[in-house]
Order: sequence, then structure tokens, then C-alpha cells
Amino acid sequence: MKITDLSTTLLFYPDSRPIQDATIPAPPPGAGGRSQLFVHIRTDEGFEGLGIGQGSPGVREVVDEGLKGLLIGQDPFNIEKLWNDMFWQVRGYGRKGVAFCALSAVDIGLWDLKAKALGLPLYRLLGPYTDSVPIYGSGGWTNFSEDELVAEMRAYVESGIPRVKMKVGKDFGKSEREDIQRLAAVRKALGDDVAIYIDANNGYYPKQAIYMAKEFEHFQVGWFEEPVLADDIRGLAEIRHAINIPVATGEHEYTKFGFRELIAAGGADIVQPDVGRVGGVTEWLKVAHMAHGFNLPVAPHAVQLVHLHVACATPNLKVVEYMNTALEGDRIWYTEFPQQKDGMWSPFPDKPGLGLELNPEAVERYAVKPSPSMSPPPQPVEPPPETLYEPPPL
Repeated sequence: MKITDLSTTLLFYPDSRPIQDATIPAPPPGAGGRSQLFVHIRTDEGFEGLGIGQGSPGVREVVDEGLKGLLIGQDPFNIEKLWNDMFWQVRGYGRKGVAFCALSAVDIGLWDLKAKALGLPLYRLLGPYTDSVPIYGSGGWTNFSEDELVAEMRAYVESGIPRVKMKVGKDFGKSEREDIQRLAAVRKALGDDVAIYIDANNGYYPKQAIYMAKEFEHFQVGWFEEPVLADDIRGLAEIRHAINIPVATGEHEYTKFGFRELIAAGGADIVQPDVGRVGGVTEWLKVAHMAHGFNLPVAPHAVQLVHLHVACATPNLKVVEYMNTALEGDRIWYTEFPQQKDGMWSPFPDKPGLGLELNPEAVERYAVKPSPSMSPPPQPVEPPPETLYEPPPL
């Protein structure tokens, strides 16, 4: 089997409310919307893989202009080789960030393709530990009023999910008293039997995070996520050793090398790789296994319909993130996807690959055209016969 073509589809739904966390500035008037990038990998045997990636600026360009030519003609089953080829292809301009988001999307598509070719759901191909995983309802954005925050958290619980996550670190960590008041309101509304996780999205400084953790302890917090800048591994370790709440982090780390440094430095109690950033399914599994070697649990960040599969193959899984903002897009992008029940979630047992199919109506309505810079690579052109060199007669 050979890869014959690779293309991308970017969808943008304009009518979503903007979201804000600790370190997202206030959105300008008229802001909002949701985007999602898809990668289509086609083969000479008719199988097609669907990769899922971020709609962030530049990701699509790297896939189309930086990675496509590398993959055409390759065997899609050679995923380790292709991953390594892509890694070195982007070495000079992106071992982290946009280029790795692009690599991750392609890798997800390769795994979807392989599972489809073998007639297996992806989680079955990976070798499942379970076929059902616990989830938590995630949201609680800082631009929600307190009443909106409580209503969202309560709605998750009423849908059968006994675990929720809300944002703290409001206004780049400058609204400490409001952070405490909002957490207190959620705990009061949900009672003592619901797990509450908090996420500061890099919003505090180390000493500030330690102080705030002592306040948060009064509300039975299950984990304290990204209390400081993700690159401040020393600060994460300092916080982890000073507080009683488990520290969760990792969504902004890339590759097993980044996680090696994070874990070895003692910066995490709960490891949070993001399959859309870390390097796709290939690298996500390696990070999960590394965490297992350190006896640490894994709680993946976002990209929930892919994480649903890899989580089923992860014995050290803690819980999977389940986001209302992602669900809004999922209901538009796909013809169908699995539904959670009582806080547990299972992949489709009889659909190969990720089990996802794009809704043609959504593609027709919300597709974003490629930018003019995304032109196909130039092809060699044979010169016209009259320009061919002819040696002089002897």
C-alpha cells in the first residue's frame, strides 16, 4: 500500500461564544467561533485516514507545504519511520509549537488509516486495557459569570458526570479573592461528592500558587493544573513539593524529550499529554508509558475523540477531559460520535479507525479556502524540444 495523496480541510463555525481563561486576554467585540483542521491521507488501495488537528494559524500550511511531499509514495503502515522523517523535516523551524501540531495531525491520520485498513477500531488495534473510560466535564471559563459557571458545572453533574473542572487564575492571576469565591460557589452548588479540578492556565507565580493552593485546599480540590508557566519546570517542582493538592501539567509539552525533563525534575503528579501537540498517537503512547514507569497517572488534555481511543489502551489512565466547547464542534463536524453515559465513555466497538466521518453538509457550509501561499510544490517541467542541447557535428 502506498500513500497517493494528502490534503487538508479547515472548518470554521462562526457562531460560538468566545472563551477566556487566566492567560487569554479579553476577546475583542465580535470575537468567537470554533475551528478544526482535518487531514485526509489517501492510498492506492482505497483506504483513507482522517487526521484531526488544531485550526491555529500555520498548522495547515506546514501540513500542505512541509509534510505532504514527504509522505507521497510511502507505505502508511511504517508509522515509526514516517514519524521520524517528519520530525527531522521540521527540525529547523519547529520541534515545538505549530510544526509539531501539524506533525501530530498527520500521525493521527496515519493511525486512523492503519486501523481502517485492518478493519479494527483504533483502540482495538492499540491493544486495549479497557473499553470504557471515566471522564470529567471541563469548562468554567473566566469570562463566565458566577451564575453561568455554576450552571455549567451543575449541568455536567446532572448529565451523570461526577467530576468537573473550572478555571482559576482569573485576569492573569490578579483576581485572587474572586478565584476563591467562584470555587466556593461551585463546591456549595455541587456538594461534597463531586470531584472538582482547577486549572490556572499558567496564571500564577510560584509563591502565589503555593499560597492560593492553601486556600483551595478548603474546597477538596482534586488537582491544581498548570499553576505557573508551563516552561517553569523548577517552579512546578517547587509548588508540587510545597502543597497537598496534586499538580497536573503537560498540555504544553512536546515529545517524549520534553516530558522526560518535566517528570524527572519532579514537576508533575498527573501527566497531561495532548495528542494534538505532543506528536500524535505515536508519541502520546510513549509519554503515557514513560509516566507509567514513574508510577504517575495520565489525564490527557482536550482532543477528546482521539483520546477516547488511546486512553482505552492506557492502564495508568486517571480520567479523560470532556469539554462542552469541543462538543459544540463535534456535533457539527461529524455525522455521529459516541455518547457518554453516567460519566463513562466508550468508543464505537464496530467502527474501524477513529469511527468518525465528516458531515458533508458541514464541509460545504464551513470549509475555509486555503490561503494563496499554499500552492502545490513546483513540478519539474521538460523543456521544449527546440531548447534541448545538441552537440555540434564532428
